Amino acid sequence: MMLLSLSSPVAKGFRRLVGNRAILLGIVILAVVVLAALLAPLITPYSPAKLSIVNRLKPPSGAHFFGTDEFGRDIFTRAIFAGRVSLLVSLGVVVIATVLGVFLGLLAGYFRRLDAPISRLLDAMMSFPDILLAIALVAALGPSLVNVILALGITYAPRLARIVRGSTLVLRELPYIEAAVALGLPTWQILLRHVLLNLASPILVQATFIFASAMLAEASLSFLGVGVSSDMPTWGTMLASGREFMNNAPWLMLFPGLAIVFAVLSLQLVGDGLRDLVDPRLAKEV
Repeated sequence: MMLLSLSSPVAKGFRRLVGNRAILLGIVILAVVVLAALLAPLITPYSPAKLSIVNRLKPPSGAHFFGTDEFGRDIFTRAIFAGRVSLLVSLGVVVIATVLGVFLGLLAGYFRRLDAPISRLLDAMMSFPDILLAIALVAALGPSLVNVILALGITYAPRLARIVRGSTLVLRELPYIEAAVALGLPTWQILLRHVLLNLASPILVQATFIFASAMLAEASLSFLGVGVSSDMPTWGTMLASGREFMNNAPWLMLFPGLAIVFAVLSLQLVGDGLRDLVDPRLAKEV
């Protein structure tokens, strides 16, 4: 097997990736968050629902790394398990937003008669702040894990749809698309093989940013009490419950808040790095 040429695009992209410290930092932090969530039952010393009133509001110590909450539950354990919920919700949101956004974007960008109604729908959805639209959808559907994923997926779909629509408007006028139409290729084949494949890079970059936004939105919904069930440990519910003890036990809000900051920051760094790598105009700056 021939070795990968040092001058190949893949090798150049890998060198730019390695040379960008911000991307590497984001990947390392994200890897730690994902591994901690996957290995939560193995690395946590307690059950996330175990109550111990005797140990309530204990400061960080060797027995409880992040201290305990008002019910004596270990904050370190709950923060790790909360990461599982946050990652699951964010991943589900990315899948729904990507599928729905790509579908609407391709329809609006390729079929002229559908462009106006779909664009007006997207404009109407984007005219509302994301968090308000998500709260309205969750209120209509009911607070649950699945409904939060659906609500946030619908909320962030227009972001991706606008990008796909704009790129499809340009691609459909290119000679190779016109040649495919002249050869009589089915429309679905043209959209999948000749349009969608050329949009893979911007879709991947935007999906990374949606992942970060969904994680922050899920925490906000849980903090406001309209997110997932209160029985599930989430970073948002941990922050909400820690407000009452902020002066006497600041660690109740400190560690869940830091978890949100590092997780969202890592995704933003990775997204910025991917955007720089796939955008030729920014490649020289990396």
